[in-house]
Amino acid sequence: MPLSMVKEGEPSVIKRVGGKEETRRFLENLGFVAGGTVTVVSQIGGNMIVNIKDSRVAIGKDMANRIMV
Repeated sequence: MPLSMVKEGEPSVIKRVGGKEETRRFLENLGFVAGGTVTVVSQIGGNMIVNIKDSRVAIGKDMANRIMV
């Protein structure tokens, strides 16, 4: 399922990152790689703050839909 459907506080393992090559590369640079663990910290109006690799990252709903967990 996409990251946008994960409940707050639940750690999830990233299965794959979709989208165009430049989008995937951007997300990988932020730490969204297959096998990595991501936790949703908060969700406001579809936008999310997630905890990945000991740092917090804000992503939009369109980006979250491309990350499968």
